[in-house]
Amino acid sequence: MKKNTLLFLLAFLTINFIYAQERFVTKTGVVNFEASVPSFEEVKATHNLVSALLTSNGDFVSIALVRGFRFKVALMEEHFNENYVESSKYPKVKFKGKIQNFNSSKLSDVEKEYIISGTISMHGKEKEIETKAYLKEIGNLIGFQTTFTIKPEDFNIEIPSLVSNKIAEEINVSAHFKFREILKE
Repeated sequence: MKKNTLLFLLAFLTINFIYAQERFVTKTGVVNFEASVPSFEEVKATHNLVSALLTSNGDFVSIALVRGFRFKVALMEEHFNENYVESSKYPKVKFKGKIQNFNSSKLSDVEKEYIISGTISMHGKEKEIETKAYLKEIGNLIGFQTTFTIKPEDFNIEIPSLVSNKIAEEINVSAHFKFREILKE
């Protein structure tokens, strides 16, 4: 309950801080990750309900409930939540950052490359990242996609030696969002 209240307060303050700017939102962002190793069972999950906020000057925030990641194998999903990321103790993954030199009024239907930098918060730890992001107009929406890699040890996620050879040392992450503008009242 305290975490939800704190999260709401953070979101409220962030939104009020950026109120003068155009804001774009989605609650149906898609985040995938893959940590597969050749010759072993696929380690891959998808989350289809990631929330994100983007401002016209490039401020970016996204939040995903860890239990929202879906695997092909139910037992793998259970082990992911209970043994690795401890989703009951660390229920959310957050990213807060900035898309450099972004101006929403300059978007077109031609995809443009940007650099996005910020902080991923997961499993009680934070990690700074910088990667490429691709944005474009899709009708009245803003399309956003990015890929990057992370390592479990960056977030103090321990992989038992029994299965460590079945899980990649670097996890490939991709994110896809379609933002709609929040209309001003």
